[in-house]
Amino acid sequence: MDEYKQVIIVRKDLEMSKGKLAVQVAHAAVDATLKTLEVKPEWVRNWVEQGQKKVVVSCSSESELLKAYDEAVKLGLPASLIYDAGRTELPPNTLTALGIGPAPSSLVDTITRKYKLL
Repeated sequence: MDEYKQVIIVRKDLEMSKGKLAVQVAHAAVDATLKTLEVKPEWVRNWVEQGQKKVVVSCSSESELLKAYDEAVKLGLPASLIYDAGRTELPPNTLTALGIGPAPSSLVDTITRKYKLL
């Protein structure tokens, strides 16, 4: 059986507080999982059975995050862009994070291996 994982990419250029960053990562993880359940429930099942591996990496800009999203969509990977509501630190509709998967690690890695761990 393939290894499955979920990768969350967050923007480090926004300089979010640790709490804000944690919440954006959580939003991305939940939303991407729900999207995956709709299209590839077996991927979620396999991922859960393997311990729900998650990796958080960072990128340096909104355009870099959007490029990763486009790459995920082209590969047929469930992906979720997270926009902040603007109630605390950031202006409304600020793009903060991208959740990819859970999906086969080999597919996710083709997009995310170039990013550094957070």
